[in-house]
Amino acid sequence: MPESQIHPSGSLTRQIAFLPLVGVIFFSVSGGAYSLEEMISSTGPGLGILLLLLVPLVYGIPIGAITTELATAIPADGGTYEWTKRTMGGFMAFQAGLVRWVNSWIDMAIYPVLFAGYLATLFPSIAEGKYVLLEAGPFTLDANWALGVLLVVLPLAVLNIRGAKSVGDSALLFSVFAIAPLAIIAALGIWEVVTNGVNPLTPFTPAGTSGPDALAVGLSFTMWCYCGFDQVAQIAGEIEQPARVIPKAMFVSMILIVASYTLPLLGALAVPGWETWVPGSFGDVALVLGGKWLQTFVTVGGMFCAIGLYSSLLMTSSRSPFVLSRDRWISPAFARQTKRTGSPFVAIIVSSVIYSLFSAGAFTTLVGLDVFFMNLLLLLNLAALVILRRRNPEMPRPAKIPGGTVGLAVVAVPFTASVVYLMYLQYLDYGIAGYVYLGVALALCVLAYFPARAYQRRHAGPVADATLEDEAAGSAQENPIVDV
Repeated sequence: MPESQIHPSGSLTRQIAFLPLVGVIFFSVSGGAYSLEEMISSTGPGLGILLLLLVPLVYGIPIGAITTELATAIPADGGTYEWTKRTMGGFMAFQAGLVRWVNSWIDMAIYPVLFAGYLATLFPSIAEGKYVLLEAGPFTLDANWALGVLLVVLPLAVLNIRGAKSVGDSALLFSVFAIAPLAIIAALGIWEVVTNGVNPLTPFTPAGTSGPDALAVGLSFTMWCYCGFDQVAQIAGEIEQPARVIPKAMFVSMILIVASYTLPLLGALAVPGWETWVPGSFGDVALVLGGKWLQTFVTVGGMFCAIGLYSSLLMTSSRSPFVLSRDRWISPAFARQTKRTGSPFVAIIVSSVIYSLFSAGAFTTLVGLDVFFMNLLLLLNLAALVILRRRNPEMPRPAKIPGGTVGLAVVAVPFTASVVYLMYLQYLDYGIAGYVYLGVALALCVLAYFPARAYQRRHAGPVADATLEDEAAGSAQENPIVDV
């Protein structure tokens, strides 16, 4: 067990530089075009590629712009929690922090399973369900699950405990292995397209599928692909020179992510058969374009994609219990940090255990909550930005959205409309059951506030109902997390 401490200010050290931050953002949002094959077979080549290019304009870029303005004005760990605390008070801050952490239980459970699935394509004897160790209710512990825990959850928990710098540096390495096979598919395929005169964007939509239906499916896919840009704010207090580094890293990451989606898909469309694509079909395309070696390389790339996603999101997700603990909503144990790097190791370990358990469960009916929760948090970010501008217009904003109220409206209106439409599409996918799950989950979070607030008062911890006037001065300092 590492030496540990509770830092007197509840702060983490700034240790993530520009390029490592690009790697973290890349995996917090994307990881590459893996699993996007099904979008093309559902929406058609032309519409699918067009949506991947246009949706960032009304959804991805607004998320990035809102996040960048807030994270550079208030460069503190916690993201939505911190911004909501300073603009809406303790109740809403607690909801934001708890919802983000609980949401990660569902989201993070995907990646160990994804890694083990790719590994099973190389070694079929370890496929899911082959060697069942234990079954208990919705949980199934088999060899496939055990490998996901041993090869993903445990080593990446250790990596995260080593510090944010280690996570950022490794994200760069993971991104090379995740992107490289897809880059080869893009190069070989686009060469085939150019030399053979193939139009990869036809047909625009699949035969027998109406335009509105294809558009609805495509928007669900593409908005999911661009919804993670606010994750960087969870670690804003650990980024070197945040006012300079965050905007640059967000800009570069946006370009990298759009390219990592569109170029491999364009290259893959040089190979006939997109109508039957499913997640994993990049391997079949690679076999045609480059042979068995490229097919194997794509599988390895998918494994690094899963590793990179899990590692970066473990770092950002573990900051939610850390900031909740720092403000004494939950046990102060979650705020314990290693002395050498300041990593919140208890929050990392407990989160890892929860993710391991959820990765063994059959919780597919809850996946829709992930989309609901993330978009509610994104709307909270926008609300915090608007309130902050009204209440504290003189606060330094190194990366302010230009154009005043009009400029903000240009960003906010299409973004909000996109979120509302996505929620409607989720209703079409999951029916009223999705909103029932959402209502129950939010009600439980509201009920949890009252014992948490009582706990906070008993333990005389920092009060989360901080006002902007009390904290405005701290927002411009190098380390803005203050006891409030």
